[in-house]
Amino acid sequence: MAANNAPAFATIMLLTGIGIPFLAALNSGLGQKLGHPMAASVVLFAVALLIAIIGALWTGSMGQVRLSAETPFHFHLGGIFVAFYVIAVTFIAPRFGVGNAIFFVLVGQLISAATIDHFGLFGAMRSAIDARRIAGIALMIAGVWLARRTG
Repeated sequence: MAANNAPAFATIMLLTGIGIPFLAALNSGLGQKLGHPMAASVVLFAVALLIAIIGALWTGSMGQVRLSAETPFHFHLGGIFVAFYVIAVTFIAPRFGVGNAIFFVLVGQLISAATIDHFGLFGAMRSAIDARRIAGIALMIAGVWLARRTG
C-alpha cells in the first residue's frame, strides 16, 4: 500500500465496516416487510447490480466485464461468499440480533484475513502470523466479545 494512500484507504474501509451492520439491519427489516428474507436478498442484489453497472459505465470498465476461461475459477467464488453473507445475515440477524450476528462475522473475518495474509492466498500481500499478531487478534476478539456482552 502506498503510504500516501493509507489514510484514504483506512477511511474508506472504516466506512465500509460501519456499513456492514447497517446492511444487516436494513436487509433484515426489508425481509420482514416483504415477508421473506430471500425476497429482501434479491432486492439487495438488484440494487447492488444496478450500482455496479453504473460504476462500470462511469469508469469505462464495462467492456472488461466478462467470465473468462483465462481467469482461474476460484476468483469467481467471491460472488458465492457475498451471497452467503447477505442471505445468512438477513435470515439470522432478526432472530439472533444484529450485534451478535456481526460479532461472529468479525471473528470469522479476523481468522480468515490472518490466514489469507499469512499464506499470501489469491495474490494477497504476505504478512506472517507471529506471536504479536496472534495476541493482537485475540485482543480484538476479546474486545468485540466484551462490547457485545450484555448484563
